[in-house]
Amino acid sequence: MAEVLSLVEARLRTALGEPDARATMTFVGTDRVEVLRFLDAGDRDGSGESPGSDGAVVRYATLGMSARPMADPTVVVADPERGPRAELVLSVRAGLADTDKVLRPLAVLAASPQVEGLVVAPGAALEVGEPLWPGAPFSSVLVAESGGLVADLELDAPLEPVRFLPLLPMTPNEAAWKRVKGAQALQERWLAHGTDLRDPLRASVPLD
Repeated sequence: MAEVLSLVEARLRTALGEPDARATMTFVGTDRVEVLRFLDAGDRDGSGESPGSDGAVVRYATLGMSARPMADPTVVVADPERGPRAELVLSVRAGLADTDKVLRPLAVLAASPQVEGLVVAPGAALEVGEPLWPGAPFSSVLVAESGGLVADLELDAPLEPVRFLPLLPMTPNEAAWKRVKGAQALQERWLAHGTDLRDPLRASVPLD
């Protein structure tokens, strides 16, 4: 477990740079979960933004979720080695809101496979039950596909790769629309309207 997390942290540092802060949280009956904070003032993701405060993006990545494979809750005895592994990554524009308060909600989501037996995968909606940070218009997130900002981390067989899953904040209206139309339809709607998914104060995309 420790070796996997060391490799995961090394991959995060390679992709995102050195973390400028980290928080550790432990929930009853679960392993320790950390959330690392990375400030990116450059153009690491190819968005075309120039360095500086106007283009700064803060990224939060969990560390600990991948220590154990996620198990199907219907399985009586979980395999201690085989099964999907993942960490969560959230990217928001810096300086527009008190987004550092998202550390605890992210840790809760990262612990959900152990606490609730969830298998977190692209297309899933994860509900926090409260604003992601003070004044946030979002209380849930859509899990996006891995392999973009942070490449998947291959592990020795029989362990499956660790996937770094981006989280896209959803407003309550968007979450309700996603439940009816599906994740792909919501993402297409965001794309069609040029939605800045990293804006911590953005309004809901038009859903008519």
